[in-house]
Amino acid sequence: MKKISPFLWFDNQAELAAEFYVSVFKNSRILEVSRYGEGGPGPAGTAMVVSFELDGEWFQALNGGPQDWKFSEAISFHIDCEDQDEVDYFWDKLGEGGEHGPCGWLKDKFGLSWQVVPKDLPKILSDPDPERAQRAFAAMMQMGKLDTEALEKAAAG
Repeated sequence: MKKISPFLWFDNQAELAAEFYVSVFKNSRILEVSRYGEGGPGPAGTAMVVSFELDGEWFQALNGGPQDWKFSEAISFHIDCEDQDEVDYFWDKLGEGGEHGPCGWLKDKFGLSWQVVPKDLPKILSDPDPERAQRAFAAMMQMGKLDTEALEKAAAG
């Protein structure tokens, strides 16, 4: 366990969400599920806290019940994708039942925000030629799912 890790509040879908995320990311697993007992705020036997790993990163998810607190884009998880195939994979898997947004952002079916980004994006956007960088940036601003080849073509003019 790391000293600092994400702790996610769900109304009652923590276990379902953890199972979904573990199915999407390689090298991932459910570590532990603690369950509510009699007299807990949740129904006895339902998941209270689910600990899980996503590709070696440790997370916890809580079934805290309905509150006014909801996930927002103010907090998101950035996925540094090796290539376009990986961008496509995460865009499709995490976006299924959710909401695709602009510039590589999406919300999954649980409302959690993700940034699905090709690893070459910072290099493309920080091109030493400011005109190339600006053309790539303008193209990115028109995209939902990021497309490395299209970004590179836009940079080239």
